[in-house]
Amino acid sequence: MSCLSKYWLKEFIKFFSVIQVIILVLFIFIDYLSRMERFLKSDISMLGALHYVLLKLPFMFVQLTPAGILLAAITVFGLMNRNNELLAVRSSGINAYCLIKPAIAAALFFSILMFFLGETLIPVSMSRVFEIENNVIRKKLQMSVAREDIWIKSENRLIHINYYDPARKSVAGVTIASLGENFGLESRIDAKTGYYVDGEWVFEKLIEQVHGKDSTDYEVKTHEKKSIPLTFKPDDLETVAKKSEEMSFSELRKYVKKVKTEGYDATPYEVDLNGKLAFPFICIIMVLTGAATGMRSFAKRNLPVTIALGVVIAVMYWIMYGFCISLGYGGILPPMISAWITNLFFFSLGVLYLMHSG
Repeated sequence: MSCLSKYWLKEFIKFFSVIQVIILVLFIFIDYLSRMERFLKSDISMLGALHYVLLKLPFMFVQLTPAGILLAAITVFGLMNRNNELLAVRSSGINAYCLIKPAIAAALFFSILMFFLGETLIPVSMSRVFEIENNVIRKKLQMSVAREDIWIKSENRLIHINYYDPARKSVAGVTIASLGENFGLESRIDAKTGYYVDGEWVFEKLIEQVHGKDSTDYEVKTHEKKSIPLTFKPDDLETVAKKSEEMSFSELRKYVKKVKTEGYDATPYEVDLNGKLAFPFICIIMVLTGAATGMRSFAKRNLPVTIALGVVIAVMYWIMYGFCISLGYGGILPPMISAWITNLFFFSLGVLYLMHSG
């Protein structure tokens, strides 16, 4: 590695570290203070609340790393531009674009790091976050998850949900058992699907078994559609259902296969599965965009405005990425396209932007 590359990497790591630390510290304060009212209303201690916030740091580090890379790249190239270091490099007969090599190498390192954290630390920490959220802070219903299934104890009912679709807020493979005295089974309802509308749950393709009062037999009825009053809402299921953040890539892939084998729509999880591969590559896009922006002539004159432009670019990426992912959840775009199209667009834009920088 040349001295020039080492110099660039040293400056980049310095600014990236400072930016990441500032952003993460701000996140801790904002998240902690914004949830203070909820913390005070729950049984969690202030130290436990801080532990709850700190558990999110690995996830937030991964989410904020692309923005940190973009801002650090703009700052390093912008300072080199303003201090005429890029001009000196060109005057020495060295192409300034040779600095793109260490930039891409750094981006690849962080891409691999993001994927590694997503496979190891993040599923464990986020699983603990959701556990504290459900059992300590919210404490709305007696709900639990066994593997990916959901069990709910509501009044005299024991409810089992085989699959919850977070995008459509619907359920599938539902069993509702009503218990009487001495925990005897009074009735059982099996429904293929269910959805929440106008404040109540509506289930389709039901088989209802009701225990006869004067006999040991069960009366069996079938319904194409029937509304059943239940105490939980989709938001309650949202908090307890196992999320993609709690699963590694391999676990999520197995879960997608399981859901599809059982005949359910796994589109939202397929989108998240592709997103786990697509998202780390944003680092390469951001470092290219940062290099092109920092090399521009206006960066030499006004670096703060250049950094502000970088923030705008990062926000634009997040808006487009979130929009495309939403289209994937809704089935408008195929899962792979919804996860990768933003990367493809911004990568092409970054390369063109870099080619015309000077």
